[in-house]
Amino acid sequence: MAETVNSGVAALKTLESWHVDHIYGIPGGTINNLMYALDKEQERIKYIHVRHEEVGALAAVADTKLTGHIGVAFGSAGPGATHLYQGAYDAMADKVPVLFLIGQNPQGLMNQDFFQEFDEDPWFNDPGVYARTVTTAESLPHVIDEAIRRAFAQHGPAFVTIPNDLANKPIPADGYYSAAANFARPQLAAPDDDQIKQVLELMQQAQKPLIYVGQGTINAASEVMTFAQKFQVPIITTALGKEIIPYDFEALLGSAGRVATKPANEALKETDLILFVGSNYPFAESMFKPDIKFVQVDTNPQILGKRHHTDVAILADAKQTLQRLIELGEDAPTSPWYAANVDNVTNWHQYNDDMMNRTSGDLRFEPVFKEINRIATDDAIFSIDVGDVTQNAVRLLKVNGKQPWITSGLYATMGVGLPGAIAAQLDYPQRQVFNLTGDGAAAMVMQDLATEVTYGLPVINVVFTNLALGYIEDEQEDDGQEWFGISLPKTDFAQIAEAQGLTGITVTEISEVPNAFDQALKISRSGKPVLIDVRMTNERPIPVEKLTLDPDKFDAATIEAFKKRYYGEDLEPLSTYLKQYNIQ
Repeated sequence: MAETVNSGVAALKTLESWHVDHIYGIPGGTINNLMYALDKEQERIKYIHVRHEEVGALAAVADTKLTGHIGVAFGSAGPGATHLYQGAYDAMADKVPVLFLIGQNPQGLMNQDFFQEFDEDPWFNDPGVYARTVTTAESLPHVIDEAIRRAFAQHGPAFVTIPNDLANKPIPADGYYSAAANFARPQLAAPDDDQIKQVLELMQQAQKPLIYVGQGTINAASEVMTFAQKFQVPIITTALGKEIIPYDFEALLGSAGRVATKPANEALKETDLILFVGSNYPFAESMFKPDIKFVQVDTNPQILGKRHHTDVAILADAKQTLQRLIELGEDAPTSPWYAANVDNVTNWHQYNDDMMNRTSGDLRFEPVFKEINRIATDDAIFSIDVGDVTQNAVRLLKVNGKQPWITSGLYATMGVGLPGAIAAQLDYPQRQVFNLTGDGAAAMVMQDLATEVTYGLPVINVVFTNLALGYIEDEQEDDGQEWFGISLPKTDFAQIAEAQGLTGITVTEISEVPNAFDQALKISRSGKPVLIDVRMTNERPIPVEKLTLDPDKFDAATIEAFKKRYYGEDLEPLSTYLKQYNIQ
């Protein structure tokens, strides 16, 4: 008799070939045969029992972001499947390959309006690059293999719906294979030298050039910094690209927009040339001046020219293109524009340091970030939730270029911090992991603190509690509306953590913060998760997208009121430094 293998086991062996070593989900009647196969393969693929499928889905997306390997989550038919939706759209928006396995009733009960049944493929066709229902046990591993290849090739989530009876049948042991060993990403040709020379000519003509980099430069940090210094071009990064360039690089202006920094926004208003490299920044149309010269470098032809009229569009790898520009270009003379921006960065950093070093008054978020920076290891991983905490992390985390930083980028899913931290600690068990979240987002996923306990994940969870949806509150203020629907009930997150088996720590005063983080560090190093509930004020972070500092644009009383509200007595506008260097 020919040798056979259980179809569910064969499917899991296909996942193993793609470097999958854990999978998130919750069991259910329509997925149980895959669960039984998972039990047989648990030495190779660890089952992570989350408390909500959405957490598993978001954690799977984080797995791919952090490792480059496919993240996997599953849900049973009906509500188990639809609970995966948030992770699906998060992956779609951020162009992240991820695999979702969906349970379904046995084939004999399909299309009969049976319990929890619905036609799942159409639902997942919108966010998915691939959505198929398996029709034979023999094809199950093949369809999973195809889904993973499509996810990587088309940069998005793939969905495989599995009728429960097809995951527990004998199939020929030699009747399936995986393409994982043969899969390769296409390599683009080197940039064209004629285009490189066009870019160098535009740079020579520019008076106020900037380089704006995104995640496409994640392996080209050295080239970006060398380029900046050689050609005297300040750097702006997207918020998602924060981890790429070390915080202390002299001409790193930060990111632009609202989740942003002061120097970046000010420089964008002055620039006459942007080199847009490896980015698909969605707010470019509103943030970039329409009449500037614009150079774009990207590996995706669909992105070229999408956000701005482009003078030179280079379809090539960012790293190779920057290397060639550095090789062919001559060193620029010392630039007053570059120097003015360096001074502006210094002033901005001093403001933030002063805020972080406050020792009196009500507790704000800045002293907390000081302690996060203090205890963070050189290779710490930061999972950042959505809201004011994203904005504050962009400005205050002093990342060194070796500390991964993940969040929900384009889709901005609240509650993403905890699942991201779970994934990070599973992927890198020897590294320090932070989950930074506001109280609004924390309340959405707090049940899965228990998942950290169950699997011994020593995450340092920090909840910034201000009893409001602060980011939305600020939008309502800017719209001239009364605050409505943004208040949050007082919730004791430290007690919630304790009830689930973590150590919970509450801080209400600035003086308590250093000791709280010393405790958290000690607990985390012992292999246990910990949560710090920071009971802070609900004061608005400085709105760098609405700066009121320039005396050429605002009267003295307006500027004084702005500085008083945001403790910015020593803040200077970029115009101050431009005047010092005689820049018009």
